[in-house]
Amino acid sequence: MIDHLGINCSDLERSAAFYDAVLGVLGHHRLMDHGVAIGYGTSQPEFWIGRQPESGPASGPNREIHVAFTAATADDVRSFFSAAVAQGAEVLHEPRHFPEYHDRYYGAFVRDPDGNNVEAVCHTVPPE
Repeated sequence: MIDHLGINCSDLERSAAFYDAVLGVLGHHRLMDHGVAIGYGTSQPEFWIGRQPESGPASGPNREIHVAFTAATADDVRSFFSAAVAQGAEVLHEPRHFPEYHDRYYGAFVRDPDGNNVEAVCHTVPPE
């Protein structure tokens, strides 16, 4: 159901040192580092930490949460997106390939009614 989860951190470097240590003893490690976001896991990044924005809905004491739900197909991603938009969700990223993540990453991102970043992602879509 859940593909990955992300949280924002007020001090990314300090948080990275913390998660490097505590996740390392559990057998997980840093798999991706984009400078503003770091992904941890065993075979794929399932837990992400990122820089907390200085303004907008993700700033302040109630930081946004990012959760990505697994989708079986690109059509499922598009259906998720359509349903979210029909419910009035703010569009963050329309359905598309995200080659900066990996070559088969197809996802869509919206903001839920509480300001959280919610995504549907499929990892099996070949690049266009």
